[in-house]
Amino acid sequence: MARQFPLAGLLRLRQLREDEAAGSLAAANERLRTSRDRVGVVSDALVSTDISPAGSASLYAVAAARAAARSALADLHALESQLTLEQGHAQDRYRAARAATVGLEKLEGRHQDAEATALLGAEQRVLDELASTGWARSAAKDRT
Repeated sequence: MARQFPLAGLLRLRQLREDEAAGSLAAANERLRTSRDRVGVVSDALVSTDISPAGSASLYAVAAARAAARSALADLHALESQLTLEQGHAQDRYRAARAATVGLEKLEGRHQDAEATALLGAEQRVLDELASTGWARSAAKDRT
């Protein structure tokens, strides 16, 4: 019977950490995508504004609205920069977790290969023993 991989608990823990890091990376990617979508919407709104003010009050209102939109756009760019940094950190954490898991997965594969080789060797020894016992019986029968 094959032995269980001695580091199975550690491997499972590392896989859980990798899954957690992958989830964090996915969430960071989603926040970054959402932020970029918002930047696109505000940029499009600024570009497509075609208002012809009729008086000075309307002109001041349009100027204030555009200034507010530019300020919001600057805030969104700053947020996007922060989210890009967070996404980079999440990517680094995922890569580190994956690297730690891969090493143990390779060890587990070698362990499974060694166990399979040992099992096949044991089966072969049993078959050899049966064959030699059968041959000895057959030879003894032929002598009598």
